[in-house]
Parts: sequence; C-alpha cells; structure tokens
Amino acid sequence: MEAVPEHDGDKEEAATEQDNEAQTDFAKKLEELDQALSAVQINNSSLPMPDKREEDEKLCPPSYKSNSQKEKLVIALAENFRRQYTHLYPDRKPLFLSPLNECGVEKFVSTTLRPTVLPYPELFNWEGSASFVSDFLSLEELDPPTDPPRHLYSPTRVLQTQRGSCFDFSTLLCSLLLAAGYNAYCVSGYATKDVCLINLGREDCPLLSRHEKGKKEEQAPTVLKYSVKPPRDLSSAFERRQEEVRQKEAQAARLRKQQEADMLQELERPPPDPLFGLRVHCWVLVKCGDREVPEDFFIEPLSGKTFPTTDQNFLGVESIWNNRNYWVNMQDCRRGCANMTFDLGDPVKWEYLLCGDTSQYLLHIPAMKKQDFEDDDVSVFEEKEEFKVFEMPPSWVSELHISQQDMEMRCPGGIKVLLYRKAKLEKFAPYLLKDGLVTRLTTYHDLECTKECIVKEWYQNRSDHLEERELHKAGNITLERFTHGRSFALKSHRYVTLTPDSDRDMEFYSQARADGLACRVEVGLQMTETFEDRPDFLCYRHIVFGKRARINISQPVHVHRPLVKVVERFHRDTTKPASEDVAERVFLVSEDRIQVTYHRDDDRIIPAWRNFIKPQNSGDAQNTVPFTPDMASTFQVDPFQKPSKNLFLYETLIGLMKEEEKVAQRIKDSEKEVRAILDLRRHEEKHIELHISIYNTARNDKARKHREALERMAEEVRLRQEEKELDFLSPFLAQLGNPDQLTHQMALQLRSDSLADLKQRLIDKANHIQARFEKETQELQQKQQWYQKNQLTMTKEDEDQYLAYCSDTMFRIHVLKLRLSRHKDRAPQQYLALDEKLRRDPRLAPFL
Repeated sequence: MEAVPEHDGDKEEAATEQDNEAQTDFAKKLEELDQALSAVQINNSSLPMPDKREEDEKLCPPSYKSNSQKEKLVIALAENFRRQYTHLYPDRKPLFLSPLNECGVEKFVSTTLRPTVLPYPELFNWEGSASFVSDFLSLEELDPPTDPPRHLYSPTRVLQTQRGSCFDFSTLLCSLLLAAGYNAYCVSGYATKDVCLINLGREDCPLLSRHEKGKKEEQAPTVLKYSVKPPRDLSSAFERRQEEVRQKEAQAARLRKQQEADMLQELERPPPDPLFGLRVHCWVLVKCGDREVPEDFFIEPLSGKTFPTTDQNFLGVESIWNNRNYWVNMQDCRRGCANMTFDLGDPVKWEYLLCGDTSQYLLHIPAMKKQDFEDDDVSVFEEKEEFKVFEMPPSWVSELHISQQDMEMRCPGGIKVLLYRKAKLEKFAPYLLKDGLVTRLTTYHDLECTKECIVKEWYQNRSDHLEERELHKAGNITLERFTHGRSFALKSHRYVTLTPDSDRDMEFYSQARADGLACRVEVGLQMTETFEDRPDFLCYRHIVFGKRARINISQPVHVHRPLVKVVERFHRDTTKPASEDVAERVFLVSEDRIQVTYHRDDDRIIPAWRNFIKPQNSGDAQNTVPFTPDMASTFQVDPFQKPSKNLFLYETLIGLMKEEEKVAQRIKDSEKEVRAILDLRRHEEKHIELHISIYNTARNDKARKHREALERMAEEVRLRQEEKELDFLSPFLAQLGNPDQLTHQMALQLRSDSLADLKQRLIDKANHIQARFEKETQELQQKQQWYQKNQLTMTKEDEDQYLAYCSDTMFRIHVLKLRLSRHKDRAPQQYLALDEKLRRDPRLAPFL
C-alpha cells in the first residue's frame, strides 16, 4: 500500500474545513431568509385575480386582436350602410353587421365565416354536418331573446368551448357547408319559441317517423304505367256489399281516431307566446345549384333538421350573408317566409352591401379620413375616376380543427338527451359505456313520459355482434338483432326469457349456414324451422313435442322432449316427375304412421299420396320388419297408371323409417343448438366485451403494451450499443477475453495498452500532417520551377491561374503548419487526460 504524502493530507483537511464553513454560512443565510419570508404576510384579497378572458386573448393569433386595413374599410362601409339603413327604415331593428369577437374587437360577420375542409367523410354532405353541429354544441340562449347578440365568437372558439348561441351554431355550420361546396348563407331573422329553444316536445322522434315511413313504403302497392288488362270480375255481389260495409266501418273508425287525434292535438297546443314574432334567431339557407341541390331549403342548426323555405316556424328574415357579401331583405314578412323569394340578384327584394365599386361607398363616408389608412390605401381617396373592384377581406379566423377524439365523443361529455313527443332519445359516444350502447330510444304511452312502452337500443363495437335490442314493456318481449359474423349465423332473436322450452323466434343468415336454416320459431310444444336454398329442396319443418316426463328429481332438465308429429315440406324438383317428387311428408311418431304427399302436375287439381303404418317391432334392429298390404294405402291421380307393387312399397317404407330416424336426430341437434345459443347469450351478457381495432392504440391496451415493450427493448439495445461504442476499454478487454473481474496485473496491462495506443495514434496523426505538409511544399516548389522555365512564353490567363494556384497552396500549407503546431501542443494534454480518466474508471480505480 502506498504512503500518502503529508502535504496532500494537509490540503484535504483544509478543503474539508472550508466546506464545513461554507455549509454553516449557507445554513445561516437560509434561516435568515426563512425568518424574513415568515414575517411577510400576503393579503390575497388585495391581489388582482387573473382574468380568463385576458389569458385567452394572449393565446389568440394577431388577427383576433386587431383589424387589417381591408377589414377596417369593410367595417367602415358597413357602418355607412347601417346609418343609411337606419335613416331610411327607422322602424326596423338594427342590422347584425359588426359584432365583437372573443377579444372585444369589432369584426364583420362575413369575415367570421371560415370554410375549412376537414378529413372526415361525414362532413362532406349537409346531413352529416348539420347532425355534427347539433350534437357537438350546447345552446346558450339569447339575452334578451328579442335582440341579436353583442358578440359573435370565432368558430375555433366555439369548437373549443362547445357552447354558443344560435348565431355561433349557424356560423360554424355555414363554414362547414361552404367548405363542402354548398351555396350556404347565414340567415338572421325571427322564429317561433319552439325553434329558438329547441323544444321538441311536440314533434315526433325522427327515428320513429323514419320507421313508420319505411313501413308505409313497403305496404304501398307498385303501380305500373303499362300493365296487363285485369281479367273479368267474377266476384259475388253479396261479397262486394259486405266488403263495402266493412270499408265504411273502417272509414268511420279512422275518422273517430282522427277526431281524437285532433282533440289531443288541441289539448297539446302550447299557450300563446307573448314574444311571438319578436324572438331573434339565426339559421342556415342552402340554395339550389351547387352539389346538385334541387331546391332551396333551410337547416335549423340547433336540431339539425331541414325545413322548406315556406315553413311556418320561420316568421321573418332581416338579412343573410356568406363569406363574400351581405344582403338585407326588402320583402314583406307579415306572413312569414311563405311568400318570400331568395333571388339575391333582384335588387328590389334584396339590398346588397358590396357591389364591386369601392369608390361609391367611400364617397358616402364623410367621417373617414386619409389619416385612417396607410400610404398604400391613400390612392383610393385621390380624385381620379378609377374603378376598383372591392372584394371581401379574407377570414380573420384560424383554420378549423376537429380532433379524432372530439369526432368520437360527438356530444359535450359524450352524452346528449333529447325529449320528443312521447319519446326520449339518448345519444352516447362510442366506447363511453361498457356495454357499447350508442343510442337509446324510449317511447311512452303518455305525454308526461311516465309509462314506458318500448325501449330500443343500438350498439356498436360489440364482440358478440349485437347491433340492436328492442324491449316491449307490456309483454316483456325482447328482440335482438345481430350483424354478420356471429356464431351460429344468428341474425335476430325474439324471446321472453333466456331459458329453454320458452317461446322464441330466431332468424339466421341462411347463406352462412351449411343447413340453410333461415328461421326457427318455438311456441309452446311446437317448433317450426324454415330453410332456403337447400340441395334436397327442404323448405319447411314443423315439430310437435310431447310433455317431458321427469321420472325423478335427479333427471337432467336437458333431456330431449318426445316427438309427437313432424311435418316436412319440399320445393319442386323439376328433374323428377311430379308423381314421384315428395311435396310433404308427415311422421306421426305417436301413432306409428307416415304420410307422404307428392307434387301435382300442372294439369291436375289434386296430388297423389301414400300412407304407411309402421310395424310394432320397427325399433328392434335384430328382427326383420314384416310387411303386409294393409300397412300401405295409396292414391294415384292417373287411373290408367299401374298400381305399385308390394316390394316397392316395402322399400319405400324402409326408406321413410330411416329418414324418420335422421329427422329425429336433426331435431335433437336443433334443440342442442338452441340451448348452446341461450347459454352463450347468458355468458355474453354477463361478460360484455367490446371489439377494439389494433390500430386504435389509445384504447387497445394489448397493442399499446406490445408497442411499448418493443420500444423499451429497442431503447435498451440502443443504449447498450452506445455504451459499447463509447467504452474506450472494450477493444482492450476483448483482447483479455472480456473477464468478469479484473486483477491488478490486468488493470496495469489495460492502462499500459490504452496509453500506448493513444501515443501511437497521436504519433500517426502527427506523421500524417507532416506528410501532407511536405507533399504540398514539394508540389509548390515544382510549380515554381515550372513557372521559372515558362515565364517568358506564358499568357496572361496562365499567369492568373499560376497565382491562384500559389495562393491556394500557400493557404493549405499555412493551415497544415498550424494544425501540426496545435497537435504538438495538445498531444501531452490528451495523454494526461487519458491517464486521469483511467485512474477514475470504476473498473481500474481500485488497482491504480
């Protein structure tokens, strides 16, 4: 062990004393600071609270806080237009021209519209855009309801807060429609109370009306322009009179129902609105032409519904605007919008703000001065007869952005409830509820919505492929509908309880099943199955069961019920004669009889049939089946056809008995399948799982954890690689075989090899620089000798090239000389630095 010099120990003791003194001084200063801070008391009430509006203004772009010169000009034009309008029509309300934005800056309404194409196909048509705006935003009622708002916020602010007035709704919807290519306008006018406050309590739910409309369309007969002349009417006159009586009774019943509905509607009529015709409202007008729109129509942004331009809910129009111009209505609105026309090119009915000649407007603005504009705009006021087309300034609003999460959440908080007449509609965001519910429609018997009638639920992303569920409260009947891909190819299931031997109705996707089963109905002790596109032409099977006889309590419940009767029907097989093609066969199991009915020919009115009686010991496989002529009875349509022989009838009976066994086994399989479906449904309802795409990394925990594990592994490999690359001892350790533990001799060897390697690299680098220096010097000398020999015969261009070459070469020689000098100065420092680094290395420090 080496002895430590005395002077080194003295230095360490002195350093330790200095550190202790510094820590003591720091602790004293910290105590003094704490005492000084504790003596200071801050009065929170005297401090100004931060204003959220000021914070929002700081985050807004510059265009939100100030107006450009064009915006100032259009606001001045609007102010001049407003003064003239107020002077000419003092009885009309002031126009909605330049409200304040969220930063308190006056902005023209046309410049607030910001058409932006968003990457969502749903927003490419007016239906999707209107539905999105009505669901995404919450209404802030106008205060007072008879005046337009003082503020019109930007669509970006409205999307962030998800709140706004009807003017904010319309501005956002119009921006989306303009981006989608529609000729859309914002309309400022008057509407009824129900429209202004989204009161849907006197309207039918659109989901119900859509369902009833589909039923009516299905029931409506198809009327052809060119049809075959109907045959002669051979119906009975007595039957016609009876039919007329029934029709009169039905007409009287419909009339009574209509009178009752009118009386009920009269009772439901709301009380008179004292502000009728005065409530200010804003909605959207879509004009025909663009996007193949056949006629003009209104879109109510609060509910997302469409109305014709003559609808009585809209009581008048003051003005309309888009992102290019502003128009004022000059038509009489005492009868609402019924007699209004929306031909904006008619200057008698619509007064426009901008016509293209700016100087006309500027001459009508005496309050404006040249000092209000920059030098570039002074030319507008010069007394020159120059006509300049004035275009609406670009929108001051930033580009709209809707995140994928907002599109999925759709409603504020992911939930929205709408109350209709005798119905309640609830909307939920996907994946918000654990069962995947996205829509619930509840219908009621009464107007107060207290007695539930039917509850319909729509689901998405269910692993069990459940799409819709309908519950009838009266009979507690549930109807479930499934999408393609479910086990057993189940399409719908109508049931009361999920227990076997109860009434149910199942429909299947027959194309996805090997047996072609399309429907299975169970009522009491009967089961009916319907098939499609089977190779054996089977289309119908009806089974009648007997009561299950339970001998003791330990007998399992799933014992198959005894068969009483089985009826099977087949489609026509054209490859066989009609008299040999089975149309129906009946297995009377309880009576040991079999009935077979064949198809009839086109020229026959009755079919042929055969009846068989099974022998008593037919179930014993060891005994042969005896056959007598009394066991078969036949009927042949053709009297000239020879009767069937006993051998043929015997073989037919044997074949039918085998088919009966197969049919019995198929029926048992059907019962097993029903129990399997019910067990699976009970398990799925107890353990509901939602399908999440592997690309949805925000919700797919398995995919996210796998990706994070891969990233973690890649990061570890990268760090290990970097450590290996940065470890200067790795090549020398490899020479020693990468030992796990180092010895004193190995440490000295590593230190010696590292220093020797650095010394050699420094010498090699110095030699390389010296060689480059000597090479450049030699080339310069050769070039100078060449110049001495050819100096007299050289041209001016050659001399310039020679001088340029000498200058570049001298520069390179100077650089190499500096590099060599610097390298000689730094080489000892690098050598000492490496030695110090080796001494501090944790692997070598114990030995050095």
